[in-house]
Amino acid sequence: MSQSSKSPKPPTAASGSSTPRPPVPTSADVARLAGVSRATVSYVLNNAEAVRISEPTRRKVREAAEELGYVPHAAARSLRAGHTRIVLLPTPNVPIGPLYSAFLNELQWALRRLDYTVVQYGSLGLSGDEAVRAWAELRPVAVISLGEITLSAHNVATLKRAGARAVITMGPVGVPGAHALVMDQQEVGARAAAHLVERGRRRIGVVVPEEEGLELFSAPRLAGARSVASTADAAGAAGAEGAEGVRVEPVPMAYSEESAAALAARWRGLGLDAVFAYNDEYAMLLMRAFQDEGLRIPEDVAVIGADDLLIGRLLRPRLSTVRLEMPTGDHLASLVDQAVREPTEVTERHDLMAAEAVHREST
Repeated sequence: MSQSSKSPKPPTAASGSSTPRPPVPTSADVARLAGVSRATVSYVLNNAEAVRISEPTRRKVREAAEELGYVPHAAARSLRAGHTRIVLLPTPNVPIGPLYSAFLNELQWALRRLDYTVVQYGSLGLSGDEAVRAWAELRPVAVISLGEITLSAHNVATLKRAGARAVITMGPVGVPGAHALVMDQQEVGARAAAHLVERGRRRIGVVVPEEEGLELFSAPRLAGARSVASTADAAGAAGAEGAEGVRVEPVPMAYSEESAAALAARWRGLGLDAVFAYNDEYAMLLMRAFQDEGLRIPEDVAVIGADDLLIGRLLRPRLSTVRLEMPTGDHLASLVDQAVREPTEVTERHDLMAAEAVHREST
């Protein structure tokens, strides 16, 4: 037989062909291995609470799914339920510090325990409309906006039309159509300034971070400090015993040794005798710069931060601070879950934070 008349040989693994992929396991495979029905597999792997299934059966189903490498199909699950289990949490675009980071981590764990899938979305550089369209493509059942992107009532409506049962905003102001989780940053500044006034300080600087995006926190904190000054001035005008004017001045500072040193170098010329340094991290940076400049704490300048970080208690002098009482992640997750299970046009406001000044050696 001539070379041209030979039939081509089928490809083999040795000749470089790809190995056939094993079939994708199905819920029917899991059911056969576990000796249960497909419905039972669905109930167990979807954490259905309305159906009673014994713990040994649940264990058999999970072990069978693990052995086969079976993972439920999210899209099919969403079709059956009529919605996804995705809670979209836009990634903060600004440094939010250890306190808020720990709070958000706890929230994610609590939502996971309630069988939600938390998706963090990087929205850096997106406008409100652009971000919302991107979020809506994922069809989340809930969106928790941290406030770094300003949402409108139109944005909230867009998310709800895409299937979001609840839109929750965290920030100083609410948005029509969204539930509001309010962290009163103004109270933080007021507590810090009131503490300094109680300690006899009358010329107070308030650090305003130069980092972009932190004005969401720093602006209301400055306003809170100024409200204390206004109250003290009113008391002085009314002739209250011991009352005298209080001066509050914003002092810009970046979170860097160079910026802190520059501020400390010109501090004497500012005529200020105390500082609310935005938070503990900025306060510790500024305290070191003050000491390098030969300023005594608290004799020459009293310093107070916020967040009550452990490291602030290890400094010498120990750092006075404003302690923030935050809700637990479980509490906030339950609010989200309730909003998803019982969607309503009536929105609610929840105040999430209380603040109190803690007096230590730096004031």
